[in-house]
Amino acid sequence: MSEVEIGKVTHYFGKIGVAAIEIKEGSLRVGNVVHVKGHTSDFTQRIESMQIENQPVQEATVGENVAFRVAHHARQHDVVSKVVEWRFD
Repeated sequence: MSEVEIGKVTHYFGKIGVAAIEIKEGSLRVGNVVHVKGHTSDFTQRIESMQIENQPVQEATVGENVAFRVAHHARQHDVVSKVVEWRFD
């Protein structure tokens, strides 16, 4: 599995299970697989949908803040990487 760091979690909304991240490098699209890793977080998931300012988007690029539903608890400052090679075995 190969990864490219794209940003960091800026906020986690626990009641609705959504993480907000700032894209610092590259881009993120619906369907991409991301790896969220921090002090106590470490999970991989596919992006099913994203929003910027409560509007659905298909892609986010450098400088944008995007939110998406996460399967597990994320924490502020967790590193978000895009998985560029992924195999389902």
